[in-house]
Amino acid sequence: MANWIQARQTKYTAYVSVYILVIIAVLAAANWLANRHNKSIDSTSNKRFSLSDQSIKIVTGLASDVKITYYDKSGEFPRAKDLLDRYGNLSAKLKVEYVDPDKKPGLAKAAGIRNYGAIVVSSGLKREDAKSVTEEEITGAIIRSLKSGERNVCFVTGSGEHGLDDTGRAGYSNAKESAEKSNYKTRAISLLEKAEIPKDCTILVIGGPRHDYMEPAANAVKAYVEGGGRVLMMLDPPLKLGKDESDGTPALAKLAEGWGVTANQDLALDTSQIGQIFGLSEVVPLVTTYESHAIVREMKETATAFPLARTLEVKSADKVTAEKLFSTSANSYATTNLSSPEIRIDTKKDKKGPLTLAAAGTYNTGKENASGRFIIVGSSSWPANNILRFNGNRDLFLNMLNWLSSDEELISIRPKDPEDRRITLNRRQMSFVFFSSVVFLPLLAVGGGLLVWWRRR
Repeated sequence: MANWIQARQTKYTAYVSVYILVIIAVLAAANWLANRHNKSIDSTSNKRFSLSDQSIKIVTGLASDVKITYYDKSGEFPRAKDLLDRYGNLSAKLKVEYVDPDKKPGLAKAAGIRNYGAIVVSSGLKREDAKSVTEEEITGAIIRSLKSGERNVCFVTGSGEHGLDDTGRAGYSNAKESAEKSNYKTRAISLLEKAEIPKDCTILVIGGPRHDYMEPAANAVKAYVEGGGRVLMMLDPPLKLGKDESDGTPALAKLAEGWGVTANQDLALDTSQIGQIFGLSEVVPLVTTYESHAIVREMKETATAFPLARTLEVKSADKVTAEKLFSTSANSYATTNLSSPEIRIDTKKDKKGPLTLAAAGTYNTGKENASGRFIIVGSSSWPANNILRFNGNRDLFLNMLNWLSSDEELISIRPKDPEDRRITLNRRQMSFVFFSSVVFLPLLAVGGGLLVWWRRR
């Protein structure tokens, strides 16, 4: 009997030992896999804890090694580790290193680090600094470290265009800031003093002039593109509404027509009422339909808005290949009533949508790898300060710059701004919260206590 009990105990001991070894092996394998394959699921509404498509596209496509070094006190490493490790997990060509300047003063001094929280991105012999621990800054630093040479965006002024440094609702100061964060240098130029495009202008931007260009200026733009230059030309409809009256810039419209893009004398109206969900009116068409062009290929299911837009007709011309970029919905009309602030749609006379609002094309110069590029948009207000941050407008603007500067690999959806999810209460709602939580609940507790006391009395 004793032998049988001892054998039984030995058997169960062996079973338990095997089970423990199996559990230890499974845990060890899980930890090993977690270290080698760090995966996470982001269930937030705006993917707050995930890298954007652009960041993923750039890092996974690295052809050379890139190193990100974070300099701070050891206790502050977790502040940046969550974000930086997302970059490191994307590619074996990107390494992340954390350095404590107090423990390794030699490395910090060699790198010229003077402040805690510094981020240095290095690729080969080129070094770039990120100003803060944000995806936009870090991705921008990676882009700058990989690119050589300067890319200058020249904004034309002098004929009533949107101001590059104007911080008002109609200004382009936010567009300027976004371009500079994407490694472009910006400046304003005038074609009135000298009708010639500076040779160092990578991209020329014509942002909705209220007055037409003189013939020498228009010819300078034509010669610039047909000589291999790149231009983003935004032409507003010829509205006649008091102080904001525009002549429709016929000289520039004629120039665009020579490149296969006809700017119509009309105004696009959106009657789908979808824009009203976002607080937009009928004169701000909402676009959700895009073509297959590289500029908009990544923007499927991303809405953009175009205040006071004219429609375009697109066809290829001699030495030119032009194609549509996007159109309005089928529930839109192009009205030719441009002198009345009141919206009037004549379903029998006005053209029904979809309506083309933008086109892009190339001009064959006859020289290898030296084709001119142009983008024509029937509105100049969509990159303005008051609406640039609307959904995909900023991405579209930067995508256009990337395509014009032949940086197609950078075209994508950029890092999103943190979503403000604070709850804003009006006076009535605040009173309800106060009386329900500060008055009613304590009285309910007191009343319950008195009821229990009364029953036990």
